[in-house]
Order: sequence, then structure tokens, then C-alpha cells
Amino acid sequence: MINILYCGDRNIEDGLMISVLSLLKNSSEELNIFVLTLSLSAKETGGREVCPVTEQIIQYLDRRVKEQNAHSRVRLIDATEQFKKQVPAANMATRFTPCCMLRLFADQIPEIPDRILYLDNDVVCRRNPGDFYHQEMESWELAGVLDYYGKWFFRRNPFHMDYLNSGVLLLNIKKIRQTGLFERCRALCRSKKMFMPDQSAINKLAETKKICCRKYNDQRRLHEDTVLQHFTTSFRLFPWIHTLTVKPWEVERVHSVLKLTEYDDLLEEYIRERTGLRGMSGTLRRGENL
Repeated sequence: MINILYCGDRNIEDGLMISVLSLLKNSSEELNIFVLTLSLSAKETGGREVCPVTEQIIQYLDRRVKEQNAHSRVRLIDATEQFKKQVPAANMATRFTPCCMLRLFADQIPEIPDRILYLDNDVVCRRNPGDFYHQEMESWELAGVLDYYGKWFFRRNPFHMDYLNSGVLLLNIKKIRQTGLFERCRALCRSKKMFMPDQSAINKLAETKKICCRKYNDQRRLHEDTVLQHFTTSFRLFPWIHTLTVKPWEVERVHSVLKLTEYDDLLEEYIRERTGLRGMSGTLRRGENL
């Protein structure tokens, strides 16, 4: 069994769909998928309403994973109550939405198992993630991959790169509950404004971080051995210095900007299934130029 965690509001539905379909394409193991979601008014966030992930997408994904393995399941958990009890007040008005910090509440959800793989919704599985998931973790709070850019600028030890990207994290929830890591991270997010608050808090406060190979969270570009590709924002030098952000559901830009055709069969399935769901209720966001 592989336990998977996603977090977010209704805006993650396209990415969630692609990410889960990519897991199905590359793993035959039982998948136990949890989606933590949140509901907040514009007044509570200081400007933007946060709407929860819809039951429709969860029901579709649950049906889809069961087609491959009858024991697999997808569950939606509303973490609004937990979030409101410990609002990360110092970071509610940053460019990072409240949902970015939702993963820090995983230890407070009784249903979350002792070991779980957290994935951002813009992570696509390319190869079987079993080796990464089943690695030895008894003495570690979490395992991840160095942040492509942050590893150079953010580190506790000037002679040792240890700044992890939080988009792919294998979490030892049992140990995290024992050490109080996420509890301390939530407290820090309440009191101190930070750049990428959840990622900064985890890297600052984690006592035992296991650093893993790049292929388990490839952030810059696709490699032959890539297992999980993370469609993060990158810097480009030509024809001028600029940032570039292309998400997997922006199918036309995946082709035209990234020149990437690796996932065409997966994205064709996503377009087909998403179109059908949108036709029934109109809840899913539309990808660009499709």
C-alpha cells in the first residue's frame, strides 16, 4: 500500500486529477489517497474566498482508482476546524495561499496514517514511486529532495546543503507527532512572516531530514531517470532573465513552451475525463487554450 496526501482548495482539482492519473499509470499497488481541504470566507483570508475541493472530483477519482485496485480509495477531509484553531496569522496576507500551509495540519487528522507521501498538485508521476515510498524511515521525520534554487541560499549549515523542497515529502507522521515538528511549524507560521512559509518552517525546525536523490522530485527539467516531476517556477536566462511557470494542466504551454510530449497520453486522458465532468457540473477549471 502507498498512502498519498494532497492539500488544497478547489483550485487544485485539475492538478489533482492529473497527478492521481499519473500514479495509476505507474503503480499497481493499493493507493490510499487523502485530500485535505479548507473553506474560508474572503473576510477570513483578507481578500480571497477559499472554496473546498468538490465531492464530485473525489467521487470520480475514488471510482477511477478502484477500477485498477478494488482496495484503493480517495478520501476528502475538511480541515477547516483545525486550521481556524491555529490560523497562521503572520502569513495569511502573503502571496502564498492559506492552503499552502494546510499540510502542516496532517498530524492533527486522526485518519492520516503513520507514513504518507505528500505531493503538490503540480507533481506528475513518471515511474513507479515504490522505492521512494518504502525506504527506511524509522529514525527520520521526513525525506525529500533538495530545493533546486533554495539549496544554494537557505541552509542552516554553510558547508552542507540541507534545504528541502516541500512539494514532495515522505512524512513519518508517527515521529512528527512525537517530536511535535508540525506543531512547532504551525506556531512559527502564526508568529513570523516568511518566504514560502510552510517550506521555510519545515526546513528550519525539522530535527531529522533525509535527503534523497534528485529523481524523486525533479524540479528543473525531465531526466531519463525521473520518477516524480515537479512543475515548479524556474529562472531562464534567454532571451532575458525571467521566471517561467508552466503547470501540467496548461497542456498547450507544456507543448509550446516546455517542448514536452512525455505525458501526452496522460494529458489526453485528463482532457477527455475532465471535459466529461465539466459537462455534468462545470466545477472543474478549464485548462488554457483547450
